[in-house]
Amino acid sequence: MLPEELMRQVRQLQILTRRAVNEDFAGEYSSAFKGRGMEFAEVREYQPGDDGRTIDWNVTARTGTPFVKKYVEERELTIIFAVDLSASGHFGSVDRTKNRTAAELCAVLAFTAIANNDKVGLLIFTDHVEHFIPPKKGSRHVQRLIRELLDFNPRRRGTNIAGTLEYLGRVLKRRAVVFVVSDFLEPAAAPHTAGRTNGRLAHRRGGVDTALRLLDRRHDVIAVRITDRLEHAMPPAGLIEFEDAETGERFCFDAGSRRARRDYERRMHEMDRAVADRFRRTGVDFVEVYTGRPFIHTLMQLFRRRERRR
Repeated sequence: MLPEELMRQVRQLQILTRRAVNEDFAGEYSSAFKGRGMEFAEVREYQPGDDGRTIDWNVTARTGTPFVKKYVEERELTIIFAVDLSASGHFGSVDRTKNRTAAELCAVLAFTAIANNDKVGLLIFTDHVEHFIPPKKGSRHVQRLIRELLDFNPRRRGTNIAGTLEYLGRVLKRRAVVFVVSDFLEPAAAPHTAGRTNGRLAHRRGGVDTALRLLDRRHDVIAVRITDRLEHAMPPAGLIEFEDAETGERFCFDAGSRRARRDYERRMHEMDRAVADRFRRTGVDFVEVYTGRPFIHTLMQLFRRRERRR
């Protein structure tokens, strides 16, 4: 993409963000995420009414006088966007691809974060970690993240979510809020794979579950699935030749057959349910965003769920 065109798109996203992020949205964000962690501040002598669970037994034993640990709320957060830019993200049946929708969503959340004095970082992945930008503050930094999302050219085409989560577990030293933004497509979702079993696929799913649980123990993980309406319901368009964006495999599908379309929709529904079940099992927050549809209300619902849970 030419530099002038890239900067024009970055400015467009900034304008879009200003329109979308009103006081209500920013307030919901702050309520949902602020104060999620507690940081040790000091010890002081025990006072009647203090919670016994906060007693520092080491200091108490040394001094012979009860002391308690004092904590303060962590007000500055670190937000990490782990964004899947594998080849399947180039798809979009309306005016936006999944990758463009992911960039817009990240822009809205990133500008909201820096308005709350939080740090923002970006990890771009395919079946490898392609690019990592450490978290920083400031609008210039967010503009850089958006430029990368809009103009990055991945070297690989596939997807490896488990490996990405494991990498984040190694490089993130302090607690962070991690948005994993992906279509979470599995190979079994393709129409031509009906009726097949794949042991390696089952192993991969188990690996993602384990990686999610491990990362969510130390950090606050939120999964954002970017999807498109045509991935859930096939139009009656006759015989269609498809190419798998990530493997290059070609196959034909008879979209003129009502039975074939129903079978496709059934399998996609099963995959959708499997994706949602994964996040329920692992205890990770999950939202679904469609290309070409407003997502602010979806994010607000997420924020409110988290606030109620607190």
